[in-house]
Amino acid sequence: MFQDPLNVPRPAFLEREDVRMFEDTVRAFMAKECVPNAERWEEQGMVDREIWTKAGKAGILCPSVPEEYGGAGGDWGHEYVFHTAGAEIGAAGWGVGLHNSIIAPYVTHYGSEDQKKSVLPRMISGELIGAIAMSEPGTGSDLQSVKTTAIKDGNGYRINGQKTFITNGGSANFIIVVAKTDPSKGFDGVSLLMVETDKVEGFRRGRLLDKVGMKAQDTAELFFEDVWVPADALLGQEEGQGFIQLMQQLPQERLQIAVQGVGAMKRALHETINYTKEREAFGRPILKFQNTQFKLAECKTKATLAEVFTHHCSERLMKGELDAATASMAKYWVSEAQNEVMDECVQLHGGYGYMREYPIAKMWTDSRVQRIYGGTNEIMKLLIARTL
Repeated sequence: MFQDPLNVPRPAFLEREDVRMFEDTVRAFMAKECVPNAERWEEQGMVDREIWTKAGKAGILCPSVPEEYGGAGGDWGHEYVFHTAGAEIGAAGWGVGLHNSIIAPYVTHYGSEDQKKSVLPRMISGELIGAIAMSEPGTGSDLQSVKTTAIKDGNGYRINGQKTFITNGGSANFIIVVAKTDPSKGFDGVSLLMVETDKVEGFRRGRLLDKVGMKAQDTAELFFEDVWVPADALLGQEEGQGFIQLMQQLPQERLQIAVQGVGAMKRALHETINYTKEREAFGRPILKFQNTQFKLAECKTKATLAEVFTHHCSERLMKGELDAATASMAKYWVSEAQNEVMDECVQLHGGYGYMREYPIAKMWTDSRVQRIYGGTNEIMKLLIARTL
């Protein structure tokens, strides 16, 4: 049974009754449906397809979608407790956070009425699994240099290109593709297009990538070979808005990474405190040694600072005041602290910390990517430095 080792006071947006009830529902669902299957999902490289429809029936998908499109009309508070729940109870391998907090908001904010009425109810039910195809083999964080194109062809667009490191790439049937509708315009030529993979020809999935961690998350290569989509697949009212749309949504994505990091640190501390209470060396529990106490004190302090800062950033996000630089600080600092805490917790487990049968070993390998995806921490520092 997870016990919060920090006990940081919860801000008002997390103490609302509707948020508390949603959190209880999410935790109960994950404890029943995800935790018992976690090891098997890691072995097969992806979660079971049916977990999406089960989650849809449980009412926990896309909680922030407005009620008129079939959603619960929630806000970031509901998203926040979803992300912490997955990290704290050990269901972090499921790429549902991307589906809920990144893909659905793109459609909600930029989609036409017809697009929202068509797509959002099916995302809420789990019929559609969302992904966003940004990264390419040769571009990384440099979105201006994407090579994928979406060129006008009759009453639609012809998409050609290759994407990699795509979360949910092995299972997603609704993919927002970052492409150049005008390759001559750099940032101004980037657009976002919605592709329902079951309705097109020329779409192909590559291999599931053999990652160091996050093994239950189906990260894949995607290929678009003369994929034709109708004109209404364009997200937004006109071409060339893709980069602006991405920049407007990235602060929430980066805060999400920070929130997940806080949850992971809390679970790492929970596991390590319990281990050091039970494991004995030289005739007494490891926790009785001053070095262990000091190391855990350092870890608890870092995790506490991280949680307080994510609360602050969340309150700013909900007021529409979270700027790109502050979101970058959250993503950068929390992910760095998360990796430091994980490393110390592995060390305190000794040799057992290197064994994958112990949760801390998986958490250690899962955490490393936090400093890479969502924009590398080096990119975060560049964004912060621009405010100096």
